[in-house]
Amino acid sequence: MELKLFSVFLQLQIEQLSCKAPGAKYHGILQAARRMLREEGVQAFWKGHVPAQLLSVGYGAVQFMTFESLTKLVHNVTSYNARDFFVHFTCGGLSACTATVAVQPVDTLRTRFAAQGEPKIYHNLHHAVVTMYRTEGPRTFYRGLTPTLIAVFPYAGFQFSFYNILQQFSERMIPDEGKEGGNVKNLVCGSCAGIISKTLTYPFDLIKKRLQVGGFERARAAFGQVRIYRGLLDCIRQIMREEGPGGFFKGLSPSLLKAAASTGLIFFTYELFCSLLCALKNAESPKGKEG
Repeated sequence: MELKLFSVFLQLQIEQLSCKAPGAKYHGILQAARRMLREEGVQAFWKGHVPAQLLSVGYGAVQFMTFESLTKLVHNVTSYNARDFFVHFTCGGLSACTATVAVQPVDTLRTRFAAQGEPKIYHNLHHAVVTMYRTEGPRTFYRGLTPTLIAVFPYAGFQFSFYNILQQFSERMIPDEGKEGGNVKNLVCGSCAGIISKTLTYPFDLIKKRLQVGGFERARAAFGQVRIYRGLLDCIRQIMREEGPGGFFKGLSPSLLKAAASTGLIFFTYELFCSLLCALKNAESPKGKEG
């Protein structure tokens, strides 16, 4: 089940997230879950699951490959320390932008699947791609790319930077005899970095979702009010005028839960595989010398 699903529902709701707000369909995570179960059944909790998994795999692979290449380039070509805050922030941001451009169409598909109600507009992934291409053109797959890039650069930059800072802090604070739990430390540091970076850049994620469902208004009619945005600035103006500053943080709670879990696990898995590869390399090196 995707925690992101609840975040998308809350992000796209124009009405206030309150049971007192007239016309508000969703008030919070638990109420949204109960209503989804009642109206759409258990399968609704996995809407957009296939594109979400494709997105996660593709994004992570491109991001970490690019990050490693950039930090290695900085280390070899410049005099900067590869562990500096600025280096991690810049390399992390650029690697995320590269990954975003690569997987943005899949992200748009995931948002559309999560956002549609009953009766469904898209029956499966192939139908969604063909329908969107025929009715809206190829550019529709890159709706919301500008706010995504604006948000993802500092988001990923903060992720890598704060993860590095927390790692260095833990190395100073934890005595040598307590460093056996390195995997747990990576998980905790990654989770904290995810929460901090998501909170700092969340409004852009909400704006991206609003723009991604542009031209999809008829599938949103059952969820309450719909809005048509002419672009990034128009979206910001309408949200501020109609929903206030709090409107930019709708759905923050499930997003933070997802960020804590996913970022923690991503860095945990990344460090684990790096350690395994280093161990294998070190185990094989004496054999290579003997041969």
